[in-house]
Amino acid sequence: MRLIITRSKWDLDALPFEDFLVYARGAGFDGTEIHLPSLHASPEECRALHEKHGLTFVAMITSEGSTVEEHCRSIEERYRAAVRYRPLLVNCHTGRDIFTRDENLRIFRTARALEKEAGITICHETHRGRATYSAIATREVLEAMPELRINADFSHWCCVHESLLHDQEDAMTLAIARASYIHARVGHMEGPQVNDPRAPEWNAEVERHMQWWERIAADHARRGAPFLAVCPEFGPAPYMPALPFTRQPVTDIREIVIHMMHQLRRRLQPLCLPVS
Repeated sequence: MRLIITRSKWDLDALPFEDFLVYARGAGFDGTEIHLPSLHASPEECRALHEKHGLTFVAMITSEGSTVEEHCRSIEERYRAAVRYRPLLVNCHTGRDIFTRDENLRIFRTARALEKEAGITICHETHRGRATYSAIATREVLEAMPELRINADFSHWCCVHESLLHDQEDAMTLAIARASYIHARVGHMEGPQVNDPRAPEWNAEVERHMQWWERIAADHARRGAPFLAVCPEFGPAPYMPALPFTRQPVTDIREIVIHMMHQLRRRLQPLCLPVS
């Protein structure tokens, strides 16, 4: 099983597209993740440049609107646009926390029908404000739709539940079994992103997240999955704490993302082998 570590363009939006690809390849990443509205390259150019630099591509989309119907329409439009890029997979922010479970299930079923038609996996990111905003809400959705796959960004749940989720083991076990992508950002009980995962005061949080990611990697290996994609995504301010008045970030995001890439290779690569 291949471990694919992608580099998000989120904190590097000012970097021209091909310069970003050169940077990602040179820093040791295997692919990129880019939010499609911020990508100004055509599908053909995107595919050609990723191939030129030896990178895979994960497309990120969101469902939007004030009604369930608008979310269904937007996910259909954006997924069909994403498919033209021939991504490894599509990462999606889906639904809203203000919709009921059944309303969100309508959106997920729309996504599932599209996925079956085009054959490119949609991973629904566990994210605040979305249908997957909590471990409890996500468990209900996954139980209702066994075929659904998620992007495991458990940092959000740590913040929502104000815990490292020791009392949510049933929900975590189900989420881990349904994860086909990982956003490897480390959260804590009061926020979705630690200021620097290298700092010793965050050792417990880093280790807790690593253990979840290791369980996902081991599950993929047991199932004989061809790859596991992981994105060590850390966001700019205000995700990244900043100094008052100057808004200067307290940590260099490029440094911590590269640090996390190396830690992920060290911890997950040994697990990316099929169990005999």
